[in-house]
Amino acid sequence: MSVLIKPLVTEKVSALNEKGKYGFVVDRKANKVEIKKAVEKMYGVTVEDVNTMNYLGKSKSRYTKSRIVSGRTPSYKKAIVTVADGEVIDFYSEI
Repeated sequence: MSVLIKPLVTEKVSALNEKGKYGFVVDRKANKVEIKKAVEKMYGVTVEDVNTMNYLGKSKSRYTKSRIVSGRTPSYKKAIVTVADGEVIDFYSEI
């Protein structure tokens, strides 16, 4: 099971990066201990704290010629990881 799906690169999370907090979209079944181990292994930093949030997918509908098509965007889990003072995660180093 891959715990970390992708890093979050939004304005709100980028502002938290200056405070040593980084955001990730993670597997829905992952717990805080698994997320902590995955971040420490992948980025080689010391994780102090992990906060998680479950997001419910939004309802979407679009109008076509024949009928209204409705569905949902996928639900996901978000984790905000706090690293030790002086340590940074560079998401752009692998590009």
